[in-house]
Amino acid sequence: MYSLLIHFYAFIVAMISPFHRKARLMRFGQWKTNSILREKIDRNAKYIWFHASSLGEFEQGRPMIEKVKAQYPEYKILLTFFSPSGYEVRKNYNGADIVCYLPFDTPYRVKKFLNLANPAVAVFIKYEFWGNYLRELKKRGIPVYIISAIFRPDQLFFQWFGVPYRKMLYCFTHLFVQDERSKELLGQYGIRNVTVYGDTRFDRVLDVRNQARDLPEFERFVGERCQTLIAGSSWPQDEEILIPYFNEHPEMKLIIAPHEIHREHLMYIESLLKRPSVRLSDVMQDKSLLEGKDCLIVDSFGLLSSIYRYGTIAYIGGGFGAGIHNTLEAAVYGIPVLFGPRFQKFKEARDLIKVGGGFSVASKDEFVAKMDELLTYAEVLKAAGESAGQFVKGNAGATDGILKELAL
Repeated sequence: MYSLLIHFYAFIVAMISPFHRKARLMRFGQWKTNSILREKIDRNAKYIWFHASSLGEFEQGRPMIEKVKAQYPEYKILLTFFSPSGYEVRKNYNGADIVCYLPFDTPYRVKKFLNLANPAVAVFIKYEFWGNYLRELKKRGIPVYIISAIFRPDQLFFQWFGVPYRKMLYCFTHLFVQDERSKELLGQYGIRNVTVYGDTRFDRVLDVRNQARDLPEFERFVGERCQTLIAGSSWPQDEEILIPYFNEHPEMKLIIAPHEIHREHLMYIESLLKRPSVRLSDVMQDKSLLEGKDCLIVDSFGLLSSIYRYGTIAYIGGGFGAGIHNTLEAAVYGIPVLFGPRFQKFKEARDLIKVGGGFSVASKDEFVAKMDELLTYAEVLKAAGESAGQFVKGNAGATDGILKELAL
């Protein structure tokens, strides 16, 4: 049944690919995978295969990829993505020797991929569970690990009808999970090759902070460190809450980096603004356009993790939709982090709330009340920021711990 579903999914992707950009990129990218492997695989080398579904999982596994590269030069790195949003952004990533799409998880494609790649070790990141790949890796005696995984009782594996999917978990050589709750849940089903090492994203955001770029345009915009709200990965539901507050508070500035930067969304944001604003793309052409502006709209990708350093408070988007985006990218700079109500599936957000560095707001009124509190009482703002920063530092180190456990 599982393989039949994967075949059906592959068929649907093929059918819609002429009309759907991401499906087209995925199909064409997978089609090229075998030729990439034939051309680039060094048959005399040992490869560690890292697989990430998308860009977020890649960033989560990146600290381990780079430490393996530095500490184990006898291995080469094969990096695969399932989603175009990961591959198209990181296809030229120089930390890996080969980067390609992962073919669909059908028995024929799996055997062909593994025959060509022949990895010595496989590492899946967080939520990647592909039954045919896992079974074939186990059959071939290739050690396979999952890192920064997190498990909840409501997941498919643990439902009465989820037995075929739960069998995938028995294929792992070892599972490195984020919390004790995940370990205990797996233990209830006889899965005991589990170690709690936390989340490698903490290591990643600390690396990013240490390597953060100076952004003179943002430095100039913020000026004498006035109170600045950084809204990262925002969606319209977020903007409808935060922009009216900004409009009514002339003492603060706003830097907004929306999740989608197509023309219609940018125009929508500008329609909500009642104070002077400018797009970053225009500023890059003429720096004088920053003069007299209160809002800077970031209409490009790749800067957000460095932009948070210029903020007083961060607001992370997505919490009124499918779920919040990366809170740790902001918290690492020691500033309070606000987000919408759909955060329960994100352990780091729940923990950030517990330590007093993060705050969930479920409505416009709640957002106003929390912003007023943080901007009115300096001691509350400072304490929340320090809690956020210490939370990130205190949870670092998962990468080194996991690396010691791998059979390298």
